Amino acid sequence: MGVVILAYTAADVRAAEEPLLGAGLPLMDRAAHALATRVAVLLREQRGQVRGASVAVIAGSGSNGGDALHAGALLALRGVAVTAVLTSPRAHPGGLAALRAARGHVLPLADQEPEGEARDGAGVWAGEAVAAAYSADVILDGVLGIGATGAVRGPAGEVLTLLAELLADERAGGQVVSPVVVAVDTPSGIDVDTGAIPRADRPESVAARGPVLPADLTVTFGAAKAGLLLPPASRDTGRLEVVDIGLDLTGVRPAAARLESGDVAALWPVPPTDAHKYSRGVLGVVAGTPAYPGAAVLTVRAAIRSGVGMVRYQGSPGVSATVLSSCPEVVAGDGRVQAWTLGPGVDPDDGAQAERVHAALAAVLAQEQPAVVDAGALSLIPVRLAPWVVLTPHAGELAALLSAQGEDVDRAQVEAEPLRWARRAHELTAATVLLKGSTTVVVGAGGSVYAQADGPAWLATAGAGDVLAGLLGALLAGRAEDVVADPSLVAALAAAAALVHGRAAHRANPGGPVWATAVADAIPGTVAELLRA
Repeated sequence: MGVVILAYTAADVRAAEEPLLGAGLPLMDRAAHALATRVAVLLREQRGQVRGASVAVIAGSGSNGGDALHAGALLALRGVAVTAVLTSPRAHPGGLAALRAARGHVLPLADQEPEGEARDGAGVWAGEAVAAAYSADVILDGVLGIGATGAVRGPAGEVLTLLAELLADERAGGQVVSPVVVAVDTPSGIDVDTGAIPRADRPESVAARGPVLPADLTVTFGAAKAGLLLPPASRDTGRLEVVDIGLDLTGVRPAAARLESGDVAALWPVPPTDAHKYSRGVLGVVAGTPAYPGAAVLTVRAAIRSGVGMVRYQGSPGVSATVLSSCPEVVAGDGRVQAWTLGPGVDPDDGAQAERVHAALAAVLAQEQPAVVDAGALSLIPVRLAPWVVLTPHAGELAALLSAQGEDVDRAQVEAEPLRWARRAHELTAATVLLKGSTTVVVGAGGSVYAQADGPAWLATAGAGDVLAGLLGALLAGRAEDVVADPSLVAALAAAAALVHGRAAHRANPGGPVWATAVADAIPGTVAELLRA
């Protein structure tokens, strides 16, 4: 099973390339051969053979375009009909010569659309380039690589935008005959370090998407780049494959990481043979109000199914009775705990529950107890917390939290730059921040960053956040002493919780709708499967 994916900044990758390039090693040849091999596998899967297939290369002027053109030349030598759309008059000379020598077809892109029927023969217009690319079996996006910044502009941006619109319309209609899009190193137009997508018309803004062609597969060279793991660009990366070209990144701090199945066993608190319920962790839960009793039920249900030794629930008598009727294992009332989950279903205007949250937060800071702070409790936190406290907002809640701290930010801005704003919340509060989304971003002590994309789209459902809060609380309770001793561990545990949460959603109903209770009930089997792996 896979283990953690480490991702690096563009600057670190370029620095690792320098000594190899200085020694004359053919890094472009290695990248092009790996890319051509992977495309050949795709074509064989699609068509049963490589010869007779068609590939469109959209090539920019830099090394990224050179990688794509050299790969196109190798495919042409295997009998593939290769057409290269050149988005700049300064195409990579070696790649262009190789493609022409292999009898590939070259289409320069004109600088602007014609007026009326006039054209000067200098190149094809964007619409013609799109038609040529769209008829291929595979499209290689080689416009911009890690050396570029900002959006794809001009005719190249228009080509990518038109292709993206065509593919989106076709796939929304249930069609499956469209070309497979393969990004060369990175999808063109993303911020390679942060995953943001700058706008072409307003370079200073990322509040709306710039031109990006979403990839089905990204073949990246040397090491994963952080922006490939981070949202919103992670939605455009597709399946990620890293090609080893000989880079040495030993000692370089990763900019982001993604846990895989094989990482969970090392993080999960598996009880020894002499364990008892107190040694396995006791989780205090302040969740739910008479208006939202289900949030309390889901939170404690998820915590119990995650393997915590005991759950102590604090709430009104009516909600306590509801919780106990669903989960008789729960102990209602005060008592010694090792960690807390605070906030699911809590209305900050409910004085009694708000007071319980305040009391628990005071214990968290005074007694150095880990905690999950979710939903209604987010507006009740003190100014400064500790790294063993995990805040679990969605984008709207994070915007509100930051605004309360004096930051000028709204939900759209958080969604456009999740890493930036999660990092800012960590700086302001000292807490670990788990920003929920289709790709969940975790920022913790020491600058650690995780990006998890493990759940199906069906997981965007009421109560799913309550399940995650209970699951993560159980994990922190089971390793309470460890996380206080090593705060950097908290972010890894939060990422592991997001992974298990997503995998449990898949397990609850593979390929179809899921609901929060089913996700909670799928946690035990999911954890067992991951531990066996």
